[in-house]
Amino acid sequence: MIWDIWWVWIAAALGLAILEVLAPGFIFLGFAFGAAVVGMMIALGFVTGLPWLLVIAACVALVSWVVMRRVFGIRKGQVKHFDTDINEN
Repeated sequence: MIWDIWWVWIAAALGLAILEVLAPGFIFLGFAFGAAVVGMMIALGFVTGLPWLLVIAACVALVSWVVMRRVFGIRKGQVKHFDTDINEN
């Protein structure tokens, strides 16, 4: 089937990475990493059924999202605190 073709997963990863550029937030980039890993697995000959491919893609996407949020996310001291309200003048 189509999910057994490696370039389909790589094309999906590229599409998701491009979508991440248009809508930043590290959401689509995690899914892109998951699709790229599954595409590479299929290219190397590790072919399983669709449910396992989706589980692997989801797990890689979750792990990559957590790592990206820790590395690139808001650090301590970068949160804005407002002491005054613009409506109080």
